[in-house]
Amino acid sequence: MTTTLISLISILIGITGANTVGFILKKYSFGIIGNTIAGVFGSVFFIKLLGRLGFDPVSILQTGNVNSTLFIVNSMVSFFGGIIALILLKKLERRINKKT
Repeated sequence: MTTTLISLISILIGITGANTVGFILKKYSFGIIGNTIAGVFGSVFFIKLLGRLGFDPVSILQTGNVNSTLFIVNSMVSFFGGIIALILLKKLERRINKKT
């Protein structure tokens, strides 16, 4: 497994989180495409922001093998990053539409 593959898996997990919340909570949904975009940007942003704590893809593969604990933390941050991005973008959209 390479760092690129771990990054792609993290992005896919963020997309899954955003689409799941968009499907369950219709008031936060932008549709499939909008939820997917929010999931991508949310997971990338939060992994870049919080990955410096030691669970970025390079740290996961530092020993030559996959550190499963760090990978699980990375996956959870990606999942919740997609969810948080979706909710924040929906609140931003409501605030912008409210003022016009």
